[in-house]
Formats: sequence, C-alpha cells, structure tokens
Amino acid sequence: MKKFLAYLRTDIFRRNLIIAIGFVVVLLLVVFFSLRMYTRHGETVAVPDLKGLHIDEATRVLKNQGFEYDLDSIYQVDAVPGLVIDQDPIVDTRVKKNRTIYLTIITRSAPEITFPELRELTLIEAESLLQSYGLKRGDTTYMPDIARDVVLDVHFGGAPLQAGTVIPKGSTIDLKLGDGRGGNQVAVPDLTGLTLMEARFALQGVALNLGQILYLGPVTDSLSATVVGQDPEGGPSLISIGSPIDLILAN
Repeated sequence: MKKFLAYLRTDIFRRNLIIAIGFVVVLLLVVFFSLRMYTRHGETVAVPDLKGLHIDEATRVLKNQGFEYDLDSIYQVDAVPGLVIDQDPIVDTRVKKNRTIYLTIITRSAPEITFPELRELTLIEAESLLQSYGLKRGDTTYMPDIARDVVLDVHFGGAPLQAGTVIPKGSTIDLKLGDGRGGNQVAVPDLTGLTLMEARFALQGVALNLGQILYLGPVTDSLSATVVGQDPEGGPSLISIGSPIDLILAN
C-alpha cells in the first residue's frame, strides 16, 4: 500500500495521468463535433407554404429545398384535381433538410360508391342520404301520386337508376316525386283519331266524363266519325276526376 501511495507521488504517474486525461478530452471533442456534423446541429430550414399549389409545383419546390415528400389523397366535389389542401409540418416550421413533408391532395378521379335505395323515402330523407354518400341532388320533377314529396323514381344521366348500381362519388341524381294530387287528378288523354265509342271508353278508363259533342262539316256516318279536336287538349296537364271533355268529330 505504501509503495502504491509512493507511486502516486511520482512524476511518472502524474505524466501518465495527464496523458490519459488529455486523451479522454480529445476523444470527447471528436465525438461531439462529429455528432454536430452528422446531425447538422442548428442547421434548419423553414417549411414552405405548399397549400393551394398544384402537386407538380409543390414537389418541385420541395426537391429544390432538399425535402422528401409523401402523398395522401382525398376526393372533393368541384375541387381542382391535384391541388394541395393540407401539409404536415405546417408552413414556417423549422426542420432539418431531408425531412419528409406529408401532403394531402385532391385525387384526380372520383371513387365509386354503391347507390342506395331512395324510392319510397321522403325528399328530406333522400337528400340526407345523398349527402352522406357524397352525391348531389339534381333536377326535381313531380308526377301524379297520392303521396306528396315521396321519391317515386330516380335518374342518373337521363336513365333510370337502380339501388346497388356502382356510380362515381359526387354524381348528380335527379328525383321524381309524388305531387300529392294523384288521388283526385289525372292527365288529360289525347283522344285524336278515336271514334266516339272509343273516346267514350277511353274517358271512362281514366274516370273522366264525355262533355259536348260537336261535328265538323257534314257527317255522313256518325259511327265512323273520329275525334279531330278536344277541350281541354290532351297532354301532361292534370284535370280533376269526373271533369267533362268536349269533343269535335268529323268524317
């Protein structure tokens, strides 16, 4: 023990101790500065504002500033395809170069959805369901039916649309609704070209009555005379059940 304590007081020990301490200090400095160089300590750049740019322009900006990027996409009706609508990190965040910037863009094509059943729903129910499926309500027309504002038929692109059909999200759907008057009104039939007997039968079929009968010019055979005019005229207009239809007949 005395020899060890004596050795601690020698010049050799002090010289070796100084060398060891110097080696440790140099090693720590090398490690410290190496880590600073590797991590580029203090070298940060601000994240650019990419929202509102087209994806081509946004990626060009990121590449020029030394960033990586990753893309996600969503679909929005009436939005410009390829437009950047969100970014992470947000603008002016200080980050290191080579950092990955996450972008959300508008997809170029609409995803497809399976069309739901709208028939027999009220207009309010149908609109709510269309909205939940990402669809838009287009033209709304009415047709004779006892149920008011209830969906009777559905069209897409001018053609009938059945539930279960796959269509693009964001599509415009046209609805045909009941007008609530189907129980007491009917469309006026076109009786032109019918004989009096045929016209009478046709009117009975839609619960209308035969009104005044007028003959145009000399009529040699009333049984073969055909309808050449009527009041009201036939067409899509509605008339109350039991209303009279006046006829003009001629040979």
